[in-house]
Formats: sequence, C-alpha cells, structure tokens
Amino acid sequence: MKNIAIVFAGGTGSRMGSELPKQFLEVNGNAIIIHTLNRFEENENIDEIYVACISEWIPYLENLIKRSSITKVRRVFPGGNTGQDSIFIGLSEVKNDHDNAIVLIHDGVRPLITQEVINRCIESVNTYGNAITSTPCFETPIISNDGDLVESMPSRKIVYTAQAPQCFYLNDIYEVHLKERKVNPSYDGIVDSCGLMFKYGIKCHLIEGNRGNIKVTTPEDFCTLIGNLNAHDYAQFLSLERNMQDKRRGR
Repeated sequence: MKNIAIVFAGGTGSRMGSELPKQFLEVNGNAIIIHTLNRFEENENIDEIYVACISEWIPYLENLIKRSSITKVRRVFPGGNTGQDSIFIGLSEVKNDHDNAIVLIHDGVRPLITQEVINRCIESVNTYGNAITSTPCFETPIISNDGDLVESMPSRKIVYTAQAPQCFYLNDIYEVHLKERKVNPSYDGIVDSCGLMFKYGIKCHLIEGNRGNIKVTTPEDFCTLIGNLNAHDYAQFLSLERNMQDKRRGR
C-alpha cells in the first residue's frame, strides 16, 4: 500500500496582505510551498504527492516543481471552494488512481514538518488506522463563549493543539466525506479532518508533532518561519561542521 501526501496550496493570502498567494512567498530562495513539498520528497516512506492549487496558479506551481527537481508530485489539481471541499477533491484524485492508500493531509504553508513526524504518522496509521499530529498546550487554556468572560479553565495537561498532517486510510476518510456531503455539502461546522472523523464516532489517535511546524497565515507567522528555517539551516551547518572536525581527528 502506498503512502501519499495530499498537500493544499489553495490560499489567496488575504490575511497576509500580499498580492502574491502566501504559499508562493519566498524564503531563502524557495517558495514556501516548495519547502513543504521538499519535506515529503525527501522522505523515503512517501511514494507520491498530490497538490491542490488555485486554478490560475497551477502553471506557475508546476514550473516551480520542475525547476526544483521534485519528482514525487503525481498531479496538481484545482482546489475547491472551501478547505474541506479541496480535501474531498484531493481524496477523489487519489481514489482515481488507487484502491486504497495511506493519505497524509497537509497544509502547503506548514513547511517545517520533520521527517520523524512524517514517519510517526505512517506508523500510527498502520497501527491504529489514523494519526492526528498535535502538540501539548503550553499556555493556559481559557473557555469563553462570548469572548468577554472566562467561563472555564480546563487543565492544560489534557489540552492539545491539532496540527498537520492528519493521516488516514484513504477509504476511511473518503467514506466519511461522502456521508457528510449528503447532509452538509458546505461542511458547516467542520474545521478539519479530525473533526469530521470524530463526528462519525471514529477514535482518532494523537501523535506528537514538532512545535515549530507553524501554519503561515499572517505577516508575523512569515517572520517566525524565516527565523525557524534559518535556525534549522544553522543547526544543519553545525552538525556538518562537527562531522568534519571528527573526521579530522580520526574519530
């Protein structure tokens, strides 16, 4: 069974305040979406990548993929009107090619996903049937329905933040989408794939993600991404430098 990443690059960048869709903003010489695709390209367990994109930007993205020598992208396709609609289209594209597969549903503007997290996702699907990447809550969670008064404060020990990828067997997630589209075709109230599976009584299993794997939505997020990518590159440089020193010392 193949492991397939479905990556969504359909945002327009309205909250970023940029004329260029946020997934095409460049950091260290590459568009954000290319940084993201490279993480899956480099993973030895990922077989194929499907990418949703704004229709008019598909030729631009395909050119970036070609220039970046990314070989695992099987198809770039137009996204839908909403995030969940785009996910359904992506699942349908994979369904046209495969009877079943493990699918890793990921945001195109989360480029700091690690190889370890990708591997843990696949292992969890093989073991439990799904994987919801998450991080423990480090701030104090507060519940307020009106945004004015504090109504409750759950213990942060039991609070997690869902990230991406969110991963499933293709047939499982596709089936719940078909059920939901019959009664709620606009996916009102559905935030993500985990919420959809949970609605239909499917137990979702958490795997620990990396806290730096932010979703780039605002200018502040973009600045954080620049810093995190530079820190990652610097850490790689230090590791290479240590290896060279060890070789010189004959270790």
